[in-house]
Amino acid sequence: MRPVIPAVPGAFWRRAFLAAGLVLAAAPQWAAGPDASLVPGASRIDFVIRQMGVPVEGGFGAFQARVAFDPRHPEAGSVALEIDTASAGLGVPQVDVELPKPVWFDAARFPKALFQSSRIRRVGDGQFEVTGTLTLKGRSRELVVPVGIAQSAGQSVATGRVTIQRLAFGVGDGEWADTSLLADDVQVRIKLVLAGLAPL
Repeated sequence: MRPVIPAVPGAFWRRAFLAAGLVLAAAPQWAAGPDASLVPGASRIDFVIRQMGVPVEGGFGAFQARVAFDPRHPEAGSVALEIDTASAGLGVPQVDVELPKPVWFDAARFPKALFQSSRIRRVGDGQFEVTGTLTLKGRSRELVVPVGIAQSAGQSVATGRVTIQRLAFGVGDGEWADTSLLADDVQVRIKLVLAGLAPL
């Protein structure tokens, strides 16, 4: 003989769902946190490449960043960078006018390079590993960027560096694809000075 399960009034279920909702609301929610704002003029995105073995330094003069995470719970956070490719420069006028052209950054067709994080994890005190996708000239590659954060006087300084392969993004076509002339590896250095980031 099967046991008889008594009918439960609808009011019971309403009270049960209400109680469950209150429990969930009281549980800790690791939100990404408010956006930290970029301090104008203090942040940099630079790069170094070797031409015939000699290091050549350059950088991007215009970029935006959206940083929204709590350093104590980085797994819920996100970082996005939007870089104006036409702002690339080496500090040599006759070279800088060439960089927006199709053989290099093709800024008319691809005015922005984008980096969007997919995972952030803590690897030590003030040290993080940011995994994300870089899209440049219509090509996307996953990167893992080690980032250190230091805080002082209400500001946070996030620094990181990563090596990318320019040919994977089609930067430097034609004769410039010869890596004995211009190395494939490009070291990208990032320094973001932020206000409003939560304490480490």
